[in-house]
Amino acid sequence: MIRSADIREWRNHDVVDPKGRKIGMLEAVYVDTATDQPAMATVRTGLPTRQRLAFVPLDEAVLGPDYVRVSHPKTAVRKAPSIGTDDVLPAEREESIFRHYGMAYQPGVNGERRLARR
Repeated sequence: MIRSADIREWRNHDVVDPKGRKIGMLEAVYVDTATDQPAMATVRTGLPTRQRLAFVPLDEAVLGPDYVRVSHPKTAVRKAPSIGTDDVLPAEREESIFRHYGMAYQPGVNGERRLARR
């Protein structure tokens, strides 16, 4: 399991898919608010003048010397829900991220957010 303190050190490192294809650069880590464990990352993708932050799960992520390898293909990450580089993830969009990757989504008991940026 990846610890929160470890993954923050990988900011601005390459994010690659299972085949080693570069997806983009790791921008931020989001933890699951129920467990406080890393759950998602945002990856800076797109052309320099039109960049966005795409979400990708960190399940089965592997850390290398200068990369983070995620378990989802580049095409899936590029099509994932995203936010602008200066935007904040709205709570009502969390479910669409989980749904995109076929993951179950359940907000907190009192409707709390599932993801928190660290």
